[in-house]
Amino acid sequence: MDIYEEIVQLRQAGRRGAVATIVNVRGSIPSFETAKMLIRDDGSIFGTVGGGCVEAEVWQAAREVMESEKPRTLIFNLNQNPKYDTGLVCGGTLDIFIEPVLPPASLYIFGAGHVALSLYRTAKTVGFDVNVVDDRDSYANRERFPEAKEVIAEDFDQAMARIIPNETSYIVIVTRGHHDDMRVLRWAVQTEARYIGMIGSKRKTITIFRELVKEGLPEHLFERVHAPVGFDIGAITPEEIAVAITAELIAVRRRVERPLPHMSWFHSRKIDASATKTELEKENS
Repeated sequence: MDIYEEIVQLRQAGRRGAVATIVNVRGSIPSFETAKMLIRDDGSIFGTVGGGCVEAEVWQAAREVMESEKPRTLIFNLNQNPKYDTGLVCGGTLDIFIEPVLPPASLYIFGAGHVALSLYRTAKTVGFDVNVVDDRDSYANRERFPEAKEVIAEDFDQAMARIIPNETSYIVIVTRGHHDDMRVLRWAVQTEARYIGMIGSKRKTITIFRELVKEGLPEHLFERVHAPVGFDIGAITPEEIAVAITAELIAVRRRVERPLPHMSWFHSRKIDASATKTELEKENS
């Protein structure tokens, strides 16, 4: 099995890794240009870039690349640092490029209406594995979502019982009603999903948060919820809303370092379970 097959297997298993490649060589080194090494998330390796201290530093840097999900380049000058002595006649310099290997980003869309259909199309175009969940088989079917990874037509509670989101999972809640949105959100905030977004007005969002906090869910769980979902670009149509949501999904997937413009109204004033109707109306103004 070659390194590319190992990478495919790693991604299919939903695991992380990093690939180190010698991209530039000057002089004599204990390997060759284009040599590759795969470092898996459990610390194991496949292949080599020369062994010794060079490989040890690459291994450590690869762990950091997996965490940050950003590539980096290391430069080793073998003739100026005795710690790189391999016992061979080496006196060159090599550049090693380390890039992350990430599992596919899985998007779970709860709801299969007009917004969901448009979101499925845009999100799939930018590389998300899209899964659609709805309790209506007249909406959740392969005719409407032919290229979805999975289409689940069953009660939301049943579907959520067998879906286990992880840190590469994204959840968007666009069901047809307040009750179902709240059911899904109650479950979603207790998962490891990287992203949780819910459609609706600020007033609806505050009402749902307030009810769930009354049930006993910790308030801090809602700080990572993107609601109203998507970037504020003045979107009105389902297609425009899908673009706004997809843009936000991309920003989270690429770990945009600037603060994302979501939930500013929530962070500026925490939602208290005892909030009055008047206070909620002020929040929505």
